[in-house]
Amino acid sequence: MPKQIILAAHFPGVNNTTVWSDPASGSQVDFSSFVHLARTAERGKFDFFFLAEGLRLREQRGRIHDLDVVGRPDTLTVLAALAAVTTHLGLAGTLNTTFREPYELARQLASLDHLSGGRAAWNVVTTSDAFTGENFRRGGYLDRALRYDRAAEFVRTARQLWESWPADAITGDRDGGRYLTEAAPGAFAHHGDQFDIAGHFTVPRSPQVHPVILQAGDSPDGREFAASSADAIFSRHGTLEDGQEFYRDVKSRLARHGRQPDDLKVIPGVTFVLGDTDAEAQERAHHIRRQQVSPQTAILLLEQLWNRDLSGYDPDGPLPAEDPDVSGDAISRGRAGMYPDPVRTARHWRALAEEKGLGIRDLIIEVTGRQSFVGTPRQVAERMNHFVQSDAADGFILVPHLTPGGLDDFVDRVVPLLQERGVFRTEYAGTTLRDHLGLSPAATRRRPPDLQPKVTVPA
Repeated sequence: MPKQIILAAHFPGVNNTTVWSDPASGSQVDFSSFVHLARTAERGKFDFFFLAEGLRLREQRGRIHDLDVVGRPDTLTVLAALAAVTTHLGLAGTLNTTFREPYELARQLASLDHLSGGRAAWNVVTTSDAFTGENFRRGGYLDRALRYDRAAEFVRTARQLWESWPADAITGDRDGGRYLTEAAPGAFAHHGDQFDIAGHFTVPRSPQVHPVILQAGDSPDGREFAASSADAIFSRHGTLEDGQEFYRDVKSRLARHGRQPDDLKVIPGVTFVLGDTDAEAQERAHHIRRQQVSPQTAILLLEQLWNRDLSGYDPDGPLPAEDPDVSGDAISRGRAGMYPDPVRTARHWRALAEEKGLGIRDLIIEVTGRQSFVGTPRQVAERMNHFVQSDAADGFILVPHLTPGGLDDFVDRVVPLLQERGVFRTEYAGTTLRDHLGLSPAATRRRPPDLQPKVTVPA
């Protein structure tokens, strides 16, 4: 039997994939935009809808710019509202562990799981930069080296809270006048390096017990965290060979955590462009890339590597002759760590520009990525299926370039071809997101009624 393809829909709007200036683009904040994309994904029988999160607007040379479509309503509020207008679609949100507390977030996610009938998912992310932290009471207090330690303990603590209500805690015995089977459901105590909390969790056990855990880290620490704690990991590897290497690596880490290969799904984020012919699709892709990288955007992206004010440079002219400035503070704030070795990257870009005769804008288009799947609907369906059957991925998070209608053509023209091949569902078979993804029920431990619920989780 061929592998079944996982499909998710990313609501664009926090990166320069989005072409906000296109006449077909709509609002990034109006609720009708979220509804349109979510209902389109559900019509296409997608596994889940995905929201990213930005905790601070990015700046360059002290100004907020339009490289990113700025502004975003609160993730959990949007997902809770979408639960009321969808019936099967999973609802996944990026939620930060650095500036939140386990009790608060576990309560919110359990509530979303209840409201949606078991469709909640949490993309676990970290932040270590003080720039983002300025929006929060403790600022940049967390050393970068500790961010995954905190995240891992955060997830362990949240799981302890979600399990604190036994499955049979609510009896609802009207005749006997007894609602609960025990005196203190939800009792918990956690003592660790990052969190020291005790009390009673207020939300009864939710349909999935644990919302699906997603993770988006490509570093060795990120991969290991996903192998130990996540149900799915995002990747950004665009070629078949790179995807297969990543897939083998993360799957090979699972055994030492007592897990099976199917316990972790690999889901890269991808873009797509469709056309009636391959030539038409390629022409559309070229047009979209030039919309995404305007002359102004090209200079701003170049500044992020060079760490210099390059506003006087011609976007169609040559790259700067001097090397990037690695001595001072970053000119771009909120996008730290994009280029670990700026000087080496700049030399590579110069060589590429000379080899292909590229000016600044064309070079930026070349090096900042391109559409993952371009072609006719049949070609795109075949290539996606080949990726999955070749173990380069278990599925894809589709990132359309338009809000909110950018997914419409894919659902209408590509999904039926995947269904014809027998690699994508024609109807939802289950009710929860764990059902959609083919994940086992969350492993839980039923504590005896007489056991004092005090658990110490090691760091």
